[in-house]
Amino acid sequence: MGQAIAPRMIALVVEDDRMLRDLAAAVLEETDLRVVETESGEEALDYLRDHAEDVAFVFTDVRLARVVDGVDLARMVATKWPWTRMVVTSGGPGDRIDYLPRSATYMPKPWRALDVLVAAEQAAARSA
Repeated sequence: MGQAIAPRMIALVVEDDRMLRDLAAAVLEETDLRVVETESGEEALDYLRDHAEDVAFVFTDVRLARVVDGVDLARMVATKWPWTRMVVTSGGPGDRIDYLPRSATYMPKPWRALDVLVAAEQAAARSA
């Protein structure tokens, strides 16, 4: 019999702006990670509840359209799934970034594709 192929780890993009979500996903598709997109913190949490063991990297905006914003999401991920690398981004986070967990990295907008790639590759390497 042949060898089993290990499933690829996942990069989860959480962004309510479709254009920015597509851009982040396109950048992350250059990594060894499989990209999954959600448009709210609630959708991201639903996905994580079922697939957290496969998620190596979460890239989220601070400001999201529904109740759970990117900072809330980062805090929940740090508590429930501490092995998951988090990058939180925003063009103007205000004082919300003061509430980020220590395990999350803040990346101001406009972010550079190379910075996102490096963060994702580091997450993938830790998960391997």
